[in-house]
Amino acid sequence: MSSYSAEQRAVFESESIPLFEEMAAEGGFGSDDQRIAAGSPGRRALDKLIELGLVHEDTETGRWVPEDPTVAQSRIVSPLSTEGARLLDESSHWARNFGTLSQAWRKSAVADDRGPFTYVRGLQQIGAYIGNLAAEAEEELLTAQPQTGRDTGGGLTRSVEVERAILERGAKLLTLYQHSARRSSATREYAATITGLGGEIRTLDEFFNRMIVIDRRIAIIPSPADLKVALAIREPTVVAYLVDVFMRSWERARPFTARDATVMRHIAQEQRSMTMRMLIEGHSDPVSAKRLGVSPRTYAGYVSDLKDEFDAETRFQLGYTIGRLGNAAAEDAAD
Repeated sequence: MSSYSAEQRAVFESESIPLFEEMAAEGGFGSDDQRIAAGSPGRRALDKLIELGLVHEDTETGRWVPEDPTVAQSRIVSPLSTEGARLLDESSHWARNFGTLSQAWRKSAVADDRGPFTYVRGLQQIGAYIGNLAAEAEEELLTAQPQTGRDTGGGLTRSVEVERAILERGAKLLTLYQHSARRSSATREYAATITGLGGEIRTLDEFFNRMIVIDRRIAIIPSPADLKVALAIREPTVVAYLVDVFMRSWERARPFTARDATVMRHIAQEQRSMTMRMLIEGHSDPVSAKRLGVSPRTYAGYVSDLKDEFDAETRFQLGYTIGRLGNAAAEDAAD
């Protein structure tokens, strides 16, 4: 066979490799060994080793003995590596070609006829759609990222490469997180890299919805009913409104700096104020934790600290005290 599928590789890893290791340790198997008897799982593993040239039958002793894997590796792996490099090169050419087509389509009257709204369904499709649009940003990329969901799956690493290219073209990059993102080591590393390249990152105490705006001409927001559905908006009035919402939050946000005692003190005060507001409004712990961008356990810790500050024994007593004083007065009293 010239190539092997992932399923064949999985069988090779689970069955053939252990058999080869046993054969290597024992110096081979006799042809009558029950481990490789006809119809047994071991026989299928042996057949794969024979097919790959990793074992041979010694005609003098009648034993199956292992071969040096280096010879088989050069025959199997090298063509795959060559083909992989060829496919990567070919995919880059296709990506450039489709980028040219996408730019021509967006500038055409046909794109306008499709309407100002486009639904994109499926997490992979959404990610690819946003990545392609963001990679073509020429003037400005605005991103609002509540909580720290980008930490997983190497998302931040991939974002750095796209955003590095955007900044190198001279475009602006503004990213908004919640204060809780400062606790994430991955986000801190990402922020240090992006700000070093000229991007700007700030954090805000309040919860906000995820949003991406490219060159103030197209905005992408999630569907409130289904996280696997996103809406791309090209209607200029709506996009301008969303940009205004973003910039108002941006002006109130704190710069994402590595270690700034003054900023961190303000952030701690804002998170405490937000916790008090959640208690006054009577939200449940899961809802309040989401609004602050923290886990329910962390939020419970905030509440516990407030109970100590106000000398309250129960959650009800704490909420009543803060509600009676009012949020601003409660902060002064705690201070």
